[in-house]
Amino acid sequence: GCAHTQANFETAFYRSSIADNNTYEQWLAEGERDANTRAGALAKKMLDEYEAPAIDPAVDEALVAFIAKKKAEFPDSNI
Repeated sequence: GCAHTQANFETAFYRSSIADNNTYEQWLAEGERDANTRAGALAKKMLDEYEAPAIDPAVDEALVAFIAKKKAEFPDSNI
């Protein structure tokens, strides 16, 4: 009930999108998905929905050339 707590509660704490705060019974009913499973599903969703930002073609070309040059400098690597 402290005014400071009430004013800062929503922004002072991190709420994980991976954690499951449901009851054990609800967790069982929803498929017993552990944190790794939930994280994997979230990562897949994020990758599926990803849209590459617009990039100037000249900048893109320069970056691709830079990457190719660096890869060529390390022929024994697994890059």
